[in-house]
Amino acid sequence: MSLGDEPGYGDGPRGDDGGYGGSGQTRTRLPDRPGDVYGGARRRGSSSRSLVTVVGVVVLLIAAIAFANRGDNSASSGGDSGAKSKTSPTAASGDHPVTSKAAGIPTGFPHNTQGAQSAAANYAVALGSADMFNKARRDQILATVIAPSKVTDFEATLDEAYTPQFNKNVGLNEDGSAPQGYTFVSRTSPIGTKTTESSNNTATVEVWCGGLLGLAGENSTNPVTSSWFTITMKLEWTGGDWKIVSHSQKDGPAPVPGDDRASSAGDIAKAVEEYGGFTYAR
Repeated sequence: MSLGDEPGYGDGPRGDDGGYGGSGQTRTRLPDRPGDVYGGARRRGSSSRSLVTVVGVVVLLIAAIAFANRGDNSASSGGDSGAKSKTSPTAASGDHPVTSKAAGIPTGFPHNTQGAQSAAANYAVALGSADMFNKARRDQILATVIAPSKVTDFEATLDEAYTPQFNKNVGLNEDGSAPQGYTFVSRTSPIGTKTTESSNNTATVEVWCGGLLGLAGENSTNPVTSSWFTITMKLEWTGGDWKIVSHSQKDGPAPVPGDDRASSAGDIAKAVEEYGGFTYAR
């Protein structure tokens, strides 16, 4: 398991076995300004997020149960013909928006395929957030998104992963805080979801994500890099909501890196502080 995402996760509980993030590489161009270490970050063989994945991911998912992808949506094609065409499998629908939260994390998902996908997307954001590096906040998140029967196992596993040495390896202080003058970035953004298997009260959902991880600061040796990864969650319906039973993670699918010039450390830090995250509804 690992990490990655959003500020704004902070309220009550519920609960599974791990966290996550992603691993990947980025290609950037050297900055025009000399001395901008952040902007000059070049593609690396393995990023800090790779380390997080190796240390933190616990692969417990073996399989699940056949789930029919119900609820094909059709849309009018326009014009006088009245012809209809199916929407893209990754098109947003959001028929059942989530209106409640616990620990700042969306809860109260519908007991159907769409609800399971929305839960998985929102849980990916929470488990990939910078809050996972704080013990108290991490336990809050786990109690909220993990099935009650699995919370203790997840806490024990992640406590072994998020050690003082691990924090130092990603550029943080031993207690998980960012060094003075730096902004720690760990954010996961779901790109799309799909349900692969399920029964009435279980669902296996894949969440394709983009992630950011690193320290924004002029002299950072761990500049913020991007990555692409897919998280697979096995969910169960318990206590009137979808909760994680197990999850795993793999790299990609990753698009071809563009030729965008890397922003300065200050621009990245400002963007992370000013741009909030989203509630995801399938």
